[in-house]
Amino acid sequence: MKKYFKLISETVLFDGLPDHHIDELLKIAREKDFVKGALIFSEGDDGDGFYINVEGLVKIFKLSAEGKEQILHIFGPGEPYGEVPVFSGKTFPAYAETISKCQALFFPRKAIVDLITENPSIALNMLAVLSLRLRQFTVQVENLSLKEVPGRLAAHLLMLSIENDKRDTIYLNISKSHLASLLGTIPETLSRILSKMAGQNLIDVQGRKIKLLDIGGLEVLAQTGKIVDIEKL
Repeated sequence: MKKYFKLISETVLFDGLPDHHIDELLKIAREKDFVKGALIFSEGDDGDGFYINVEGLVKIFKLSAEGKEQILHIFGPGEPYGEVPVFSGKTFPAYAETISKCQALFFPRKAIVDLITENPSIALNMLAVLSLRLRQFTVQVENLSLKEVPGRLAAHLLMLSIENDKRDTIYLNISKSHLASLLGTIPETLSRILSKMAGQNLIDVQGRKIKLLDIGGLEVLAQTGKIVDIEKL
């Protein structure tokens, strides 16, 4: 398990912990391998532990009564998911499914709770992550309920730019159908909006590569959902 030392020490949950705490975490971690399209857990399943992604992409989503999928998060290497039930002792609040072939480290709930009880400092980072998750959900609910799809898309592109050191060229690591679900729309609508934004010289789209041509215009669109000649869809 030593090969995962760097991954664990740099993940947001455990960043800054001393080496001996990382060693303790590695002792309780279990390796898990998943094929593409594997259901890792379902909404309502017992929250028996959480995961840290090693490789591949995992989507967290909810299903409506009609079976419509709404993606809440997409996690890549080094990112944790399913951690909320570790503290609440309840069931998973959503579904987790692999978008690609994945490998993950699983931390059983009882083992991690016992470890935190013995080393309370480990919990500080985890609580910070839970607070961040709450903030992310708040922003997502605001976007989905108050903004039109063009505003949601502009905000998402700007967020990706920030995550990539404010580079003006970003690369989507998910398909446009997954991006549409994440933004609460359908692929056809997303494609039309991308075309309109490109027509207004806000962005240039080449497959999964998107160049941000007008950051100021995108910021206006993200805040108001409106820009000259961009109509609501």
